[in-house]
Amino acid sequence: MNFNEQLKLKMLAFERCLPQFLPKGNGVLDRAIRYAVNAGGKRLRPVLVLEAVKIFALPIKKALPAACAIEFIHTYSLIHDDLPSMDNDDLRRGKPTLHKKFNEATAILAGDALLTDAFGLLASCAKSLPAKRVTKAIEVLSNAAGSNGMVFGQLKDTLEAGIWNKKNKAVLKTHLELIHKNKTAALLAASLVVGATLAGADQKQIYLLNNYGYKMGFAFQIADDVLDVVANKQLLGKSGSDAKNNKLTFVTLYGIDKSLLEAKKLVAQAKAEVSKLGSKVDFLMALADYIVDRKY
Repeated sequence: MNFNEQLKLKMLAFERCLPQFLPKGNGVLDRAIRYAVNAGGKRLRPVLVLEAVKIFALPIKKALPAACAIEFIHTYSLIHDDLPSMDNDDLRRGKPTLHKKFNEATAILAGDALLTDAFGLLASCAKSLPAKRVTKAIEVLSNAAGSNGMVFGQLKDTLEAGIWNKKNKAVLKTHLELIHKNKTAALLAASLVVGATLAGADQKQIYLLNNYGYKMGFAFQIADDVLDVVANKQLLGKSGSDAKNNKLTFVTLYGIDKSLLEAKKLVAQAKAEVSKLGSKVDFLMALADYIVDRKY
């Protein structure tokens, strides 16, 4: 079985479990949440949670709420990222963004609900796992998603758009790395660390997965910057708003070819880190290559 088939099977396995964690009602908020979460996507973050769990031999079903929690947080971040006050996007995964499908207030509140509910889901893992592991996983996810991680990266990316061309390249590279580390890589790395923490991995194993996650996540964002310029917009499922919003990206700083070289360098570093965990990481090794080879 090739890697794309493996990834698709893992995505579908997660999606079969997802409905049990979604609201069932017909109110506006429930419908908005289901619309956003069911919009599709690569489901990469929950797949990473469950892959880490698999590496350390924890039954998958015990970590399903955690995988869903991270997908909730990712979905909330996309809802808010698309808002008129942020990237002002009309399309997400080929469908109208949530504020276009419903309205801006509903989109904001649906995002708030997903963020809040995510931590309740993760906490529910304590029903079948040691509370100490679950508490640590909550701490990891909070740090990655909040003011020390994704939210901070999103702020730097959004509020400082338009001023990047007034600084020298060395300063800009440092600034861009800060954005990518926090906006994208932090939650990808946390997906692995949360799974490994719930499964009882030791500190060295968690350290290696965290390093892999950050390197791979950084490469993922560089590849996204490139795809925003070159990808088929129908396949990409969004309009490509970086240029419109005058965002600082690796492409604006270095061009497409050099950006891809940097992404491949990061992938090689990520693979070198995770290979130290032994023979159970073949999927993660292949995933790192997929990050820069994907078309959308």
